[in-house]
Amino acid sequence: MRVRRALAQDISEIQGLIAGTIESTCKDDYDRKQLDVWVSSIKNKRRWNSVLEKQFALVATADDKIVGFASLENGEYLDFLYVHKDYLRQGIANKLYEELKTESERLGHNTMTSNVSKTARSFFECKGFKVIHENKHVIDAVEINNFHMVLRIPDAIKTG
Repeated sequence: MRVRRALAQDISEIQGLIAGTIESTCKDDYDRKQLDVWVSSIKNKRRWNSVLEKQFALVATADDKIVGFASLENGEYLDFLYVHKDYLRQGIANKLYEELKTESERLGHNTMTSNVSKTARSFFECKGFKVIHENKHVIDAVEINNFHMVLRIPDAIKTG
């Protein structure tokens, strides 16, 4: 596995990775309508150009394809962290997370925040993140809940 900065030509593959991951890994925590709305929100091309332009965005590659994607906004907001459904539990999320945390520290931040799905909550809790409150988002009349979580970087749990 190799980690590199995400490029504009990666957008389509990143979108497919995220959509596939949501469909397969989040189905026990969200209903069909919620999954459909969430996946449809991934297709906003203008947002993706902004993410790659303004955020510290990384991809993990293996077997000649993108197997993970993560991004850090303003040095402290972890916006995306997704791993391809066929590459889960291989340390990819850990590697991407550690790269983002290192960048946040390098920029002088002592906290990181994220809005985390029900599915990903336990991963973030294992890293030392704490739930601050539950978010309720309504998109196209469908409510999707997630958790606003915060990590004080000195409290971060190191993983390899």
